[in-house]
Amino acid sequence: MKKWIILMLVACVAASCGDSNSRYVRRAISLMDKHGLYAEGPAWEAARAEALAAKPDSLGAAYKITREALKVAGGKHSFIYKPKYVQKDLAREWENPSVRVEDGIVIIQVPAFSGSSEEASDYAWSTQDKIPDDVRGAVIDLRGNTGGNMGPMIASVHRFIQDDDILRFRGRDHFNAYHIRNICATFGITPGEQIDCPVAVLTDTLTASSGEAVLICFRGMPRARTFGMQTAGYASGNRTFDMPDGSKLVVTASCDVARTGEEFCDDPIAPDVPTETPLEDALAWLREQAASSSE
Repeated sequence: MKKWIILMLVACVAASCGDSNSRYVRRAISLMDKHGLYAEGPAWEAARAEALAAKPDSLGAAYKITREALKVAGGKHSFIYKPKYVQKDLAREWENPSVRVEDGIVIIQVPAFSGSSEEASDYAWSTQDKIPDDVRGAVIDLRGNTGGNMGPMIASVHRFIQDDDILRFRGRDHFNAYHIRNICATFGITPGEQIDCPVAVLTDTLTASSGEAVLICFRGMPRARTFGMQTAGYASGNRTFDMPDGSKLVVTASCDVARTGEEFCDDPIAPDVPTETPLEDALAWLREQAASSSE
């Protein structure tokens, strides 16, 4: 009798786990249906049906099924963030931008950021009293910026961005525009007067996601030029959702649109000046601009 009871309990536990694994997939598919940039048409219908018909016997199998569907619904920028990585990021110490001035040119290193709201505010404010009003040029260094939260990044360098629709996101059924005033308001910053000077933006193959979004804010500005290497090609907007096991489902919901009307998403963004010495070349260009304007 005891053996039968144990076997029944094991069977019930197994059935419960199987149900939870299937629920994980069903919730993920529901979120992709609603938010996925590419979640429409025959390819998505086929991927959706295949995922819902699957019978995952473990959480790992549920992850695998979900990832396959994510490739179709959101493309390469969509992913599952496992609980251990979520906790690791929560414990991570994020760096604020660094600011230095050389020969009247301000150089701002803008690092990746995905911290808390308090850390985001500290990041956004960290440059506000360090940027002189009388600079002759600016370098916005986005090399190594793999992304995260674009808000504090943009706020930290907002005085060099020409205000307008600085960046837009186009989804399947929505179009959102961002302005300097809206982004700065998030961090309690009163937008400073724009510094009208030549701006050089530095990029490399690690510049991705929100790092690319900051780059796109300068797209179409008449006195801005980009130097370095092409970006990673993740210029799209993601939505993040909590999952029952503590993981997060990250679904690409929109592509980035510049003030020029250009759309960016999965393709790398090429610099105006391809170079292996971007800082040196940018400084040389900025000095030329300053010299010509003083003539």
